[in-house]
Amino acid sequence: MTTPALTPALTPAPAPGVQLVSDLVARVPGFREAYDTHVFSQGCVQPHVFFWDVVQGTVRSFLGQDLGQEGCAVDWRRTLDFLEEQSRLGAVGVDEVIVTSFLGDLPHPCEPGYGIVAELGPVMAARFLRLRPGG
Repeated sequence: MTTPALTPALTPAPAPGVQLVSDLVARVPGFREAYDTHVFSQGCVQPHVFFWDVVQGTVRSFLGQDLGQEGCAVDWRRTLDFLEEQSRLGAVGVDEVIVTSFLGDLPHPCEPGYGIVAELGPVMAARFLRLRPGG
């Protein structure tokens, strides 16, 4: 009698937007509290919804207003650097979240924090300009 070969259970890879959120929280720990609250209230990771908190935390950090959880501040520079790196990859699901739910929700010229737009890396700056030619 032969023993059947054991095959490891295949776990599907997370959707690109969900992976983007996980990687962002790992890179910018100041988003951990917002992430935990988001998962608790939503029941799962919804990248476009979570990115509203990312925009708000990033802009508050830019304005010097965000202390984050337990003194762990959201670092706006680290956030922009991470999103620029991800934008350079050109991954469809990732770009959709970054363009639609980050760049699209950045402050407008008359709003506090609009200066963060001048700090975008070249890939995100080009996408921002296409998305909002008037700022």
